[in-house]
Parts: sequence; C-alpha cells; structure tokens
Amino acid sequence: MALYLTKFSYTAETWARLVATPEDRREAATTYIESVGGTLHGFWYAFGADDGYTLWEAPDNVSMAAVALAIGSGGALRSLETTVLLSVEETLDALRTASEISYRPPGT
Repeated sequence: MALYLTKFSYTAETWARLVATPEDRREAATTYIESVGGTLHGFWYAFGADDGYTLWEAPDNVSMAAVALAIGSGGALRSLETTVLLSVEETLDALRTASEISYRPPGT
C-alpha cells in the first residue's frame, strides 16, 4: 500500500465549532480511511501555514483521492493538499528506470 502525507487548514468557523465542542478528529479520519481499506498512521496539529498533518496508508491513488475529495467537499477546510510518498526502494526503481530513458531537453 502507498503512503500519503496530507496537510490541511480549518476554516475559522470550524475552529470556532471545535473551541465550543472539542473533538478528537483522529476518530473521524480513521473512519474515512478505513472505509477504503486504508490506515491512519498519524494525525498532528501544527503552528504555521498549515493547521495539521496526517499520514495515511491507502490501497491506491484512487482510494486516497476519494477520501481527500470527501473530506475536502465537506466545507470544514480552507485548504487540503495530499502528497504521495515514495519509499526508498520505489525511488531507486524510478532512478533505474529513468537511466534507461533517453531525454532530450527542449530546443536541442
């Protein structure tokens, strides 16, 4: 299964709801990813440009995209960005494959 790092930020309205009624959002996140056969490996809040980060494992890109679309369409977030993480082994395979591709820069 593939790993995905998601960074997100809540809307001001979402923060206001959480202040009024504190809630552990890891439980909801776990439910969402498990519905597509995945696993939540971590959920962190942060200072800075993003309010939080999650580390997910999902069977494939379509499954993770479905979770991201469901969460993103709910209106609680002002931003959501997911990055596919490659293992060292996957990167080495990509490097080996890249060495077999004859690339020609534009204009040459």
